[in-house]
Amino acid sequence: MSGGPASDPSGVPDAARAPRPGSTAPSPAGPAWSRWVGRFLARGVWATEVTGAANVPATGPVLLAANHIGLMDGPVVLGVAPRPVHFLVKESMFVGPLGWVLHRAGQIPVDDDGGRTALVAALDVLRRGGAVGVFPEGTRGRGDAAGARAGIAWLALNGHAPVVPVAVLGTRRTGEGVGHVPGVRRRLAVEFGTPLVLERPHGTSGRAALDGANEAIRVALSRLVASSSARTGLALPTDDPNRTAAGSP
Repeated sequence: MSGGPASDPSGVPDAARAPRPGSTAPSPAGPAWSRWVGRFLARGVWATEVTGAANVPATGPVLLAANHIGLMDGPVVLGVAPRPVHFLVKESMFVGPLGWVLHRAGQIPVDDDGGRTALVAALDVLRRGGAVGVFPEGTRGRGDAAGARAGIAWLALNGHAPVVPVAVLGTRRTGEGVGHVPGVRRRLAVEFGTPLVLERPHGTSGRAALDGANEAIRVALSRLVASSSARTGLALPTDDPNRTAAGSP
């Protein structure tokens, strides 16, 4: 028997489904100030073109589903989003001075227990009407949304939140490492797509509803990234340093 966290066939930990006494969400004050740091980076350090910001609902719970190619994707989206956002960030980033800043900025650490703690905290943010940012691919890579993890679909269905796909381009080019920081005034692009409203169809099992919602998010994000790349002329990187390092083809 595995010693990992219990979960249903959908891959979402059971503990994330259980009611929690009190909110585990980070303070909304974090993104309220840290978005201005992101805005300085996106607009001052880099030249970021923003399209479709009006597609993000001004109030109420919302999920931003962004593709992931480089280290600075999160700060850039945080800076150009029309409202404060709590992003799910790898727990390994929460160390030293950077970790202190991430905590103060109200970002949500994704731990090694299957993400159940992060899902609960993100759900609490949605329940108070906040915005949560997720990278469905789970790690930095090509950013083409060829795959997606089920956590964001679970949040959309249980948090009754629309999902806005977000295309991020230019933060990493072919040959640059996933931790690369773009040079000053590099041209970047962020496009917010049409919101998806996802619900569990009547008579559909939880697993089927989750799988269907997850694929709908993945397809919408993949299409947005492709169309945004064609429109802006900013190509996705053709390499995936994580897979190359692991010896994958």
